[in-house]
Amino acid sequence: MAGGFVGGDVGKRAEFYEGRITSYFILACVVGSLGGSLFGYDLGVSSGVTSMDEFLKEFFPSVYRRKQEHLRETDYCKYDNQILTLFTSSLYFAGLVSTFGASLVTRKYGRRISIMTGSVSFFCGGVVNAAAVNIPMLIVGRILLGVGIGFGNQAVPLYLSEIAPPKIRGAVNQLFQLTTCLGILIADIVNYFTEKIHPWGWRLSLGLAVVPATLIFVGGIFLPETPNSLVEQGRLEEARRVLEKVRGTHKVDAEFEDLRDASEAARAVKNPFRNLLKRGNRPQLIIGALGIPAFQQLSGQNSILFYAPVIFQSLGFGSGAALYSSIITGSMLVIGALVSMCVVDRLGRRFLFIEGGIQMIVSIVIVAVTLALKFGHGETLSKGVAVLLVVMICLFVAAFGWSWGPLGWLVPSEIFPLEMRSAGQSVVVCVNLFFTAAIAQCFLAALCHLRYGVFILFAGLISIMSIFIILLLPETKQVPIEEISQLFEKHWYWKRIVGKDSKVESQKP
Repeated sequence: MAGGFVGGDVGKRAEFYEGRITSYFILACVVGSLGGSLFGYDLGVSSGVTSMDEFLKEFFPSVYRRKQEHLRETDYCKYDNQILTLFTSSLYFAGLVSTFGASLVTRKYGRRISIMTGSVSFFCGGVVNAAAVNIPMLIVGRILLGVGIGFGNQAVPLYLSEIAPPKIRGAVNQLFQLTTCLGILIADIVNYFTEKIHPWGWRLSLGLAVVPATLIFVGGIFLPETPNSLVEQGRLEEARRVLEKVRGTHKVDAEFEDLRDASEAARAVKNPFRNLLKRGNRPQLIIGALGIPAFQQLSGQNSILFYAPVIFQSLGFGSGAALYSSIITGSMLVIGALVSMCVVDRLGRRFLFIEGGIQMIVSIVIVAVTLALKFGHGETLSKGVAVLLVVMICLFVAAFGWSWGPLGWLVPSEIFPLEMRSAGQSVVVCVNLFFTAAIAQCFLAALCHLRYGVFILFAGLISIMSIFIILLLPETKQVPIEEISQLFEKHWYWKRIVGKDSKVESQKP
């Protein structure tokens, strides 16, 4: 669980780690992973609410009028409104700012406190959005939700990676993606039923965000802090007790010594953000902090999740049919997450990244070609073409669900050494949410102006993403976090950058 360049003993003890899967460990994983449901519920609920007529009439009457005018014809530009997209993207701009505050809280007070803080902010945001009477009130609520997501996304992947044994770390960490996907699916189902409640169904959809927030806060009261964080705070006796309880054995000497060694290295680093820029940490910076979180959003997946009902309505589906179709895509995302959990520690990270990328490229190109040939000529899509589009979008979503979705959080959380893990995860969340917000803000305008070309653009970006993984990411499956830094010393490219001199320098404060 520890990490970093902390001397010759670290990592060599990993073969002596002992333990079993305990009920206490399972409880910690379940409660901790619920943090992903905040992110997922908001992704799903905001996409559905923005397609509801009552919501549009209340806050965006011009979009509602345009939607009614084009009710009987297909049109890429029905929902092209920057204030409407700001409703979605403001949350992610707030999240990327708040994650740096979350880093300080996570490092100084622990992962558990960050998760609980995020749940409180998310609860308040849900209340404000449900009671909103104007656009500024909507945006304030979204900002509070964003702060909650900034804290949750910063702390939950760290928590899961640190508390998991190395052999199942991939599956455990992907509980975050699974609960995110379940949150999306639940939100889609909620939207499907609340859309039939006139005229306040949208308020119920937004207000139900308080439910996962409450569950996380109450669960957080009983949640153990990770041994890594306790050692980092100097609470050594408590750290050992928690480690013994989580592992189900008193024979934790090897793992506990690794934690102590890594913590000593962490204390020597006075500025973890500056340390991230040093030459010895270049692989973690390029792969974990910048490349993967940016590419995860540039795949276009979250644009489809944000606007699934809007996309389906723009393609000629009715309001109810659009929400129903988004339930189907949400279900595929959950299936993808479950598949990934089952195979990630056997097939490995690289295989899933590459296979998922290829499937996403093929699916999205078929969508683009179909739209180019059959859509945008003022005619309603035939049933066969509509089914083909839904199937291809589902295949795209499923591939993302077992590749770039969960691995986009797993790989960054496991490659940072302890001394900069919290800071590194903050940069991951910041970069991820920046591109999330940018794509959310630009997608409907891009759909309007580029038409089917926006999907070709995503296909090109996914091709670049896949090449990035093939060339730069070593396989990390079943490798203890303590040993992952050694993978870069053997990598064909990174070994020229990361050497012994770089390692020594990276320990200096």
